[in-house]
Amino acid sequence: MSKPFISSSSFFLCLLIIVTISIAAECSKKPNKDAKATTGGGHELKVDYYSKSCPKVENLISSVTTEMFNTAPITAPSTIRLFFHDCFVDGCDASVLITSKPGSGDLAELDAQVNKNFANEAFVSIQKAKTLVESKCPGVVSCADILAISARNFVNLTGGPHYEVKKGRWDGKISMATRATSNIPRPNNTVDELINLFGSKGLGLEDLVALSGAHTIGFAHCKSFLHRLYDHQGTNKPDPSIDPRLLKALRTSCPRSGGSNNVVAPFDVTTPFTFDYEYYRNLEAKLGILPTDQALFTDPRTRPIVMELGRDNKKFHKAFAKAMEKMGSIGVKRGKKHGEKRKDCSQHVIR
Repeated sequence: MSKPFISSSSFFLCLLIIVTISIAAECSKKPNKDAKATTGGGHELKVDYYSKSCPKVENLISSVTTEMFNTAPITAPSTIRLFFHDCFVDGCDASVLITSKPGSGDLAELDAQVNKNFANEAFVSIQKAKTLVESKCPGVVSCADILAISARNFVNLTGGPHYEVKKGRWDGKISMATRATSNIPRPNNTVDELINLFGSKGLGLEDLVALSGAHTIGFAHCKSFLHRLYDHQGTNKPDPSIDPRLLKALRTSCPRSGGSNNVVAPFDVTTPFTFDYEYYRNLEAKLGILPTDQALFTDPRTRPIVMELGRDNKKFHKAFAKAMEKMGSIGVKRGKKHGEKRKDCSQHVIR
């Protein structure tokens, strides 16, 4: 495979985005068997789960996600990330949408440090979709299913695949910040740690690399990769696996100290707004932003998968859709004993 080529114009665009974009601009181990299994009832998720109870559910949600994407594109990567974080902590049950009770010492999942910096538009989109669906099919469709469908819609709206979403999830009854920290990948994780974490959810190497491809859109805050720029592994030198041009651009907008907390850089520095395979080609060209992303190319276990997906956009889309379906089945709740159907996605049902 030939080395990915980045034109001067596209790289200049990358530098411009890195230097100018901010949060304000955006808003214009052993396998965990419980994590893999469906909790309660033993029924499988089905594409046509709401065919009789709410046959227009996909159209209703699509009307909201399309509107949100057109008015606030940042909703797309934030919602996809929200779905990922939801599924990795106690399963795909919309527990990440719960807000903490004022004055309570028990913080909800969303208030965990690893769940900071979600764009508010993602929550607005889910609540708008929930309100619309409730007006047509009251008490029928879970917030967990709305989140799963919304994530798929935003993948497709940004140029990614349109895959069928299996439905039938119930919303979780538990949302605890303390359960999030050890279940969400961190920017400084080693590949060994990533493999173990994904494995605990029933996901393999191919799933790890394919799902990491969600970083073909979205942005990272400077603090997520700052040590790569100045003090890689305690050497007081930059990470040698980062392209010198990118290093210069990132250092301009992310100083070693005293920089703005609002400055972000695109995960995919060549096509940051398109859901395509350039993310993988960038890794081969030493243009990965997060250390965990670049490590997928340097590690011999994951490099072949990175290179394979970087050769064929259709293959990437197929692999991503397959991995999303697999992830969407983690820890699914079913029935009143194990779950609930919320009217307000941010609040548990009062018992």
